[in-house]
Amino acid sequence: MKIKLIHIPRIALAIVPALLLLPLVFEGCHTVDHNKTDSTSSRPIATSAAGFKIKAAISCTKNGMIKEDSILYMHQGGEAFKPTVVNVVNTASGKTNAADMAWIPGGTFSMGGINPTGITDGGMEAMDDARPIHRVFVDGFYMDKTEVTNDQFAKFVKATGYITVAEQKPTEAEFPGVPAEKLVAGSVVFTPPHQKVQLDDISQWWSYQNGADWKHPLGPGSDLTGKENYPVVQVAWEDAAAYAKWVGKRLPTEAEWEFAARGGKAGELYPWGNQLKQDGHWMANTFQGSFPDHDNAEDGETGLGPVKKYPANAYGLYDMAGNAWEWCADWYRNDYYNSFDPNTVARNPKGPSDSSDPQESGQKKKVQRGGSFLCTDQYCTRYMVGSRGKGEYRSATNHVGFRCVKDIKHGNNTTQVIQKAL
Repeated sequence: MKIKLIHIPRIALAIVPALLLLPLVFEGCHTVDHNKTDSTSSRPIATSAAGFKIKAAISCTKNGMIKEDSILYMHQGGEAFKPTVVNVVNTASGKTNAADMAWIPGGTFSMGGINPTGITDGGMEAMDDARPIHRVFVDGFYMDKTEVTNDQFAKFVKATGYITVAEQKPTEAEFPGVPAEKLVAGSVVFTPPHQKVQLDDISQWWSYQNGADWKHPLGPGSDLTGKENYPVVQVAWEDAAAYAKWVGKRLPTEAEWEFAARGGKAGELYPWGNQLKQDGHWMANTFQGSFPDHDNAEDGETGLGPVKKYPANAYGLYDMAGNAWEWCADWYRNDYYNSFDPNTVARNPKGPSDSSDPQESGQKKKVQRGGSFLCTDQYCTRYMVGSRGKGEYRSATNHVGFRCVKDIKHGNNTTQVIQKAL
């Protein structure tokens, strides 16, 4: 059985009967395949993997994966990951003193994800939009150490008077034929049911709420008291882009985001390694318990949490998995990775020129990365570093935020870039 989580345009839930919403609901995670098979060979995962040859492209067992996991991972495509080659930049003019940003050196790496179904703490989804693995080069850049917080976004709004998409009353041009009284500002909110439910009807845990916006992320009765250091959510892509422009930054490309999340490592499942927990400790804010009705907060959080609660990755970046999805600059196409020449290294790719998602024809979507507090191996495992999310660019939810990047400043000095293999 396959279960879908698809995109909700920002007023759909307010105007359409619930049974008609399923083709329109928002998507950061999409398909969960509970048929326990290896997608590359249709071989049942219960079959012993002992006969599969382990390749040396990555060291799967180093960070705690059991031997059988390592073999299965390689069989499903892990061998496609080649070593990351990191730039070494010699320049005095390219440095910044910004305490809230980390230097990401850039380099050449293997981009994408595989379908590690059946492994310990692994995935349950077919992530075909993250295949094939391909080689990419990105220049060095600076990246925000954390997702943009409510406090930071509030300063932007105060200085500019900016009004987010969720705060704007939808127009008749956007939704022709909808009665004027139904055109009400609002957004999509995760609303857990009171009991365990079948995972085939997302309207049981997602609802459109009038008055939900960045200042009221759970609806009119909510506010940001005590949450100044939480990621700002309920921001559409264009809201994120407007903030980035105001602070003299920009949104990261999908390639930049993944390079940064990997922290110079090659092919590992998470920003910290190959096990979901390290030494028994949770490394990110995700969902434990019974999805979607009860998060038992084994990781210390129920719902969205503050930034910097969990350890940073090797580049000093926090929450590159879990907590809140993050908007990227790129348009989303499910077939985009098939456009890369396997015999060349793509340089600073900026994504396709348009959006295409067969699951929702006609919806204009941008890439989201990193997963959120709702990611769980029971339903959506796209907190895994090579996987991809997506969302309609003018829609917002209470589990999507963003962080920014900034290009290196070149002065009169010559910037010399060499590469160093890790």
